[in-house]
Amino acid sequence: MPDKTKGLSRANEIYLNRAQRAKELKAAGSKIIGYPCVYVPVEMLTALDLVPYRTCGDIREPVTEADRALPTSFCPIMRTCLDCALKGRNDFLDGMVTIHSSDPQEKTARVWESYVNHPYFHFIDMPGSVRPEAIEYFRSQLNDFRSTLESFTGNTLSADKLKAAIECHNRQRALVQELYQLTKPSPPLISGAEILQVVKALMSLPVTEGNELLSEVINEVKSRSNGPQKKPTRLLIWSSTLDDTDIMQIFEAGANVVMDESCGGFRPYRGKVKFTADPLDGLADYYLNEITCARTFRQAALGETKKDYTTDLQSRFGYLKDIIKKWNIDGTVLLLVRYCDPFAFEMPSLKDYLDSLNIPSTYIEYDYTEGALAPLKTRTEAFLETIS
Repeated sequence: MPDKTKGLSRANEIYLNRAQRAKELKAAGSKIIGYPCVYVPVEMLTALDLVPYRTCGDIREPVTEADRALPTSFCPIMRTCLDCALKGRNDFLDGMVTIHSSDPQEKTARVWESYVNHPYFHFIDMPGSVRPEAIEYFRSQLNDFRSTLESFTGNTLSADKLKAAIECHNRQRALVQELYQLTKPSPPLISGAEILQVVKALMSLPVTEGNELLSEVINEVKSRSNGPQKKPTRLLIWSSTLDDTDIMQIFEAGANVVMDESCGGFRPYRGKVKFTADPLDGLADYYLNEITCARTFRQAALGETKKDYTTDLQSRFGYLKDIIKKWNIDGTVLLLVRYCDPFAFEMPSLKDYLDSLNIPSTYIEYDYTEGALAPLKTRTEAFLETIS
């Protein structure tokens, strides 16, 4: 039975030292494969007994080494991820899988492959729309990924192995959905900072260990009596990523963050992979069509030549309406990492959509450094004062 008292403590321990468990697994003979983005189909790694490990940056680490390879006016998350790699932070990795989820990530992937000597490296080209031919192309890219994984491991990635891995990761998605259900009460039973630690821990562990951790956390949160205090405002944070508790705690100083719709939060866990005769078909559809990232172009109607703005907004952001209602959202912070063009272009339309739902929102940009925390705090406090 899962331990009902140690889940949150374990998540915090992993969050503070993410590489520790990966290094233990490597010492025991496992191969650790890094990936910088939730668009990488980690089920394919799990199916071949490889341990997926999401590489992250560090807002406290001054970027110095990455200046040799990337310009300063460039995605700061990619810069700090590469900087950490160049400084040997990820020297336990046996390989790296990158994907074209954005132009900065594609450019960084080329530099990463040249500057960091990994035994295995693979880049997945990802189309920017959800048209049928785009999904078919993406499926062909996953087939190429399978071929290089089989060559690297010396094992065959069979349909049965992949289906078993999909089942384990779908179980994880279901558990994360259950975890976010615990933020629906007022006050929420778990804080946004605690969930952030749990999700970041999941992206540092084999899926079975992550599922055990989730079960422990859920049981602990349901039974404890010292959860978060009720704040005047229930917030939704919408961003590309939010992976640092110092940032989350700025929002939670004056509000309850009950939903983090980002790739470091609820976004990659909101659905599940459908089981198909060829598992690659289900994976291609899920990762391209079901993860609602700003980098993907979505048409309200296939082949449309004239847009209706209201219909267009609904096709792009309609999933948020259900979240806003079920989680009783009072306000939304649209958090942008500087130079993130896909999310920047979405901000005006998303604000229009939230206005149509009578949900107050504010747009805040920051540069993914520790120095950005003070102005972020000021902007957040000002917004909360206007809606509380």
